[in-house]
Amino acid sequence: MRLLLAIFLPFVVFFTIGRPLTGLFCLILQITLIGWLPAAIWAVYALSQYNTDKKIEKALGGRS
Repeated sequence: MRLLLAIFLPFVVFFTIGRPLTGLFCLILQITLIGWLPAAIWAVYALSQYNTDKKIEKALGGRS
């Protein structure tokens, strides 16, 4: 679900992963038609990093 949001509404993804200021910046980037593609790529990348961080946290059992 978040991946579809990252592609179609990139700025929303940043709000769902707890990065609202980045989401506002991404919204400004997305407003321009040329900036939409970089915003979507950035959102997909940020989402993958968020998922990786969650997996590492789960594997460590919350030790860090």
